[in-house]
Amino acid sequence: MEASFRWVVLTAVAPVAWGANYYVTREFLPADRPLWGAALRALPAGLLLLALRPRRPRGAWWWRSALLGLLNTAGFFVLLYIASQSLATSVASTVMAASPLAMLLLAWALTAARPARAHLLGALVGLGGVALMLLTRAEPVSLPGLAASAAAMLLSSLGYVLAARWRDGADVLATTAWQLVAGGLVLLPAAAAFEGAPPEPTGRELLAFGYVAVVATALAFTAWFAGLRRLPPGTVGLVGLLNPLTGVLLGTALAGEALGPLQLAGLLLVLTGVALGRPSRGVTRARAAPAPEARRPVAGVRQTPAPTGSPCRTNPRADG
Repeated sequence: MEASFRWVVLTAVAPVAWGANYYVTREFLPADRPLWGAALRALPAGLLLLALRPRRPRGAWWWRSALLGLLNTAGFFVLLYIASQSLATSVASTVMAASPLAMLLLAWALTAARPARAHLLGALVGLGGVALMLLTRAEPVSLPGLAASAAAMLLSSLGYVLAARWRDGADVLATTAWQLVAGGLVLLPAAAAFEGAPPEPTGRELLAFGYVAVVATALAFTAWFAGLRRLPPGTVGLVGLLNPLTGVLLGTALAGEALGPLQLAGLLLVLTGVALGRPSRGVTRARAAPAPEARRPVAGVRQTPAPTGSPCRTNPRADG
């Protein structure tokens, strides 16, 4: 149980960083450059992770990396940038709290992974908290911004379910790096064609782009996909409810957004959903049965035959 709790804490790094990313994008990055904003987020982060884990895809992971790059990086980042610029920080982040329910239903449809009652209940409770925070706001909400945020949530949920389905034998850093690189390479020509030359960021914008690329992308996605490998998808999805919690708190504390009693009640429901989704002792024991990671054969290393579905190719020195 203690080991599972550590993985939950590590995974929580991602939604907290993403919740702060809404505020950083809205306050410090250019509003009219979603394609360049997404490209400058994805490609530097992917190259950084690739420098740390210099492996290249192998076998099915060529097309898997491309597909996940389109879902989790290219499409998701652009839609999220638009939502962050169009909506208040608290609203943009709150819409993403519907992702646990979307992940549960998509995992059920695609992998026959029937959700546990606690996960389903936690997702519904968290979604109720989202509705309470959104529907009780006095300020008008941008419908195009809401549509972009909802589309980003659905797109990323599908990508995360597929990533969880393909997690066996995958190297977290390498596969995350290639998803980001693939998405960045798709975004670069699109940004140049539709938005012209890249933006010339000021000192403050450079710091913001640094946070977005290094913390909210390289670090956060590594933590997130590591959690998808170690924890049930329902638990990971519910940990993602910390995303709107962080966004709402930052929007209130730093951007001066109003937070009344009903919004506070909604936050409590979101936290309750996270608590309901914690992995049970039985799940932890069941997932602790396989051999330790250090004893598993590393895919693609020359000393041992690489399985057909292994994701990356490397040399013995790259593994230390």
